[in-house]
Amino acid sequence: MTGSREQAVRIRRAGALTTVQDCGRPGYAHLGVPRSGALDAPAHHLANRLVGNPPAAPVLETTLTGVAVSAECDVVAAVTGALAPVRIDGLDARMGAAITLRRGQLLEVRSATSGVRSYLAFSGGLAVPRVLGSASADLLSGLGPARLADGDVLQLGPLDETDSVDGCALGELPAGEGVPGPLQLVIHPGPRFDWLAGRGLAALEDGQWTVSPDSNRVALRLAGQPVLRRRGELASEGLVSGAIQALPDGHLVLFLADHPTTGGYPVIAVVDPASLPACAQARPGSKISFRLASGRE
Repeated sequence: MTGSREQAVRIRRAGALTTVQDCGRPGYAHLGVPRSGALDAPAHHLANRLVGNPPAAPVLETTLTGVAVSAECDVVAAVTGALAPVRIDGLDARMGAAITLRRGQLLEVRSATSGVRSYLAFSGGLAVPRVLGSASADLLSGLGPARLADGDVLQLGPLDETDSVDGCALGELPAGEGVPGPLQLVIHPGPRFDWLAGRGLAALEDGQWTVSPDSNRVALRLAGQPVLRRRGELASEGLVSGAIQALPDGHLVLFLADHPTTGGYPVIAVVDPASLPACAQARPGSKISFRLASGRE
């Protein structure tokens, strides 16, 4: 990525994984294209609001180790999501607040102390090419801009007139706080809920699950008491964000924004949309339990 010094920011330290994300590509699953987009939607929207952007404008999504960015122009920035120290030229700055950067200043989002993903927005938004209407990087399909690398230059503004919240789920988790402690996720019965054996249902409702280090933007892999299910073959079926598949060994996979559009294991449950932002901030080793939504049949 290249650009002039007029209205731009430069990546000085890309961190473990920093990508450009907006609200993703809803409506293309029938073409095999997952939604993608910011995993913690409330944090994404808040970062944009703080700098005066439409809530759905493209931002930077960091992973665990943060990012360092130098300003090639005067710009307003904001950091939300996973809790992390924020520095401007080495001096403390606030998360969850508008920060004025002068040309040449260095903004650092350091390693997260709670949660996984922080969101960094700039006034004017990131002017990156759109694919199927979105600037989001999709790690599974390869659509959208590449993951950022040291030295990349990102142009700022003008904002795209389509950067609204249309089709963009807000969720209910307060943004900018990370996720301390064990998580309890509200779930609904999935299309293959009836594949659960008696003890499998008890394991799902009463068990505690540990997030595997193999987790990423595609899915959280969860280890715990095996969830017993019916044996048998299943034709490939469609998947949505929050779908929970029971694997043959009894472990679970909870799909996130970059999930595939189909899969061959039974979807026994689906995470309520309001609980999905918490999944974005679940670190490897985090504990997760499930609560079936009330009123199910």
